[in-house]
Amino acid sequence: MLTFFGIIALLAGILIFIIARIDISIPALAWMKKFKRTQGLIIMLLGIVLMLMNSLFFFADRGFNYLLVYPTGQMSAVMEQGIKWRGFAKIDKWEKYIDVKVVGQNIEIDESEVSGVMKPIPLRFIDQVTAAGYVSTRFELPRDEESFISLAVKFRTMSNLVNNTIVPTVKEQLINTAYMFAAQDYISGEAQSFRQAFEEQLKGGAYAVEKIEKRDTVFTAIKQDETDRGIKEIKTSYEVKKILDNGIPKRIQHELSENNIIVSQVIVDNIELEATFKQRLEAQRDESAKRQLEQQKVETAKDAQQRIIAEGERDKAAERVAQEKEQVKALIAIETKLKQEETNKKLAAIALETERLNAQRKKVQADADAYEIAKKVTAGITPEVKLKMELDRDVKVAAEIAKIKFPETMIMGGDDKSGTPLESLIGAAMAKQLQTSKGN
Repeated sequence: MLTFFGIIALLAGILIFIIARIDISIPALAWMKKFKRTQGLIIMLLGIVLMLMNSLFFFADRGFNYLLVYPTGQMSAVMEQGIKWRGFAKIDKWEKYIDVKVVGQNIEIDESEVSGVMKPIPLRFIDQVTAAGYVSTRFELPRDEESFISLAVKFRTMSNLVNNTIVPTVKEQLINTAYMFAAQDYISGEAQSFRQAFEEQLKGGAYAVEKIEKRDTVFTAIKQDETDRGIKEIKTSYEVKKILDNGIPKRIQHELSENNIIVSQVIVDNIELEATFKQRLEAQRDESAKRQLEQQKVETAKDAQQRIIAEGERDKAAERVAQEKEQVKALIAIETKLKQEETNKKLAAIALETERLNAQRKKVQADADAYEIAKKVTAGITPEVKLKMELDRDVKVAAEIAKIKFPETMIMGGDDKSGTPLESLIGAAMAKQLQTSKGN
């Protein structure tokens, strides 16, 4: 578009420049007489600039790198989007990101979105199991100008880079990765290690490996006619080890690593193992399930046996405890009875001792009374006589006291404070009566 307007402006400037110098009577061009020669030159220059604009500048789209080859033979690279200086250079456009994907049969895919389309990759694991690999990868062109220019010069076109370098490298490294693993290990939890090894080989080069063969002799015990026999079997297995150089895995460089192509994304979509291996896995799964079921039955029977034994031991323990309780009750009753007998014996001994002491007390008392009576008898006075004498004496004293006539008037004198005059008179009368009684 700019070139078209540039040509028009150039032609208009030339006409204005010519008409301004000559006398022309054409009515259609009479308006050009109003412009000067200088203005015509300016319009001519403007047209030339517009014509050359596409050769001097260009717009860089996002997601692309550009190789610029100048008329002098020099080369440069544009790796960012926007309006960029061209300077009459030839431009080669390269996609910055390259997608390579394995697509199965009868699967449609938009090829405009994928740079390289691959068929399923045939693989063989170290245990001789075959498979088909499905992967999705994304690569990025070198980010520095020097590496990008070298790659662009070396491969010339994007198609050449994808089909002749990236696709074969992806296929080769996936095959090498499968060679490092066993299919049995892959399905047993090594899928993540498989993907990691594949990615590492794409990024840094293939691992240098060595294959080690192992032969194991296995004896399977059988019993026939009560005779133990064994079947000898030799199993061959293989192991792949990385070759180390000063403790670092040795690498074999490939086109991706040599040209600084960046591996942005690696996805292992699927590893489809061969049908016979799947059948073998299913058979192993069924056998394993049966084995587990039988083991569970054995464990259940063992548990039932243990339960019966435990219940028997429990019942025995309960019976033992019950009998021990009865024995303890009997022993307690006997011990209680013995203690009661012992207590009764002690009480009888105490009662006997008490009776003996009472008897001794009575005997002592009787002896004392007899002694006292004997003494009194010896003196001639028996206790009965003495008691009667005392009784008679008291009766006579009382009679004499009753006969006393006391004066009605009494004059008291003296300082003796030992008693009243009445008490003195009573005392004198009683003394006189006693003396009279003793005289009689």
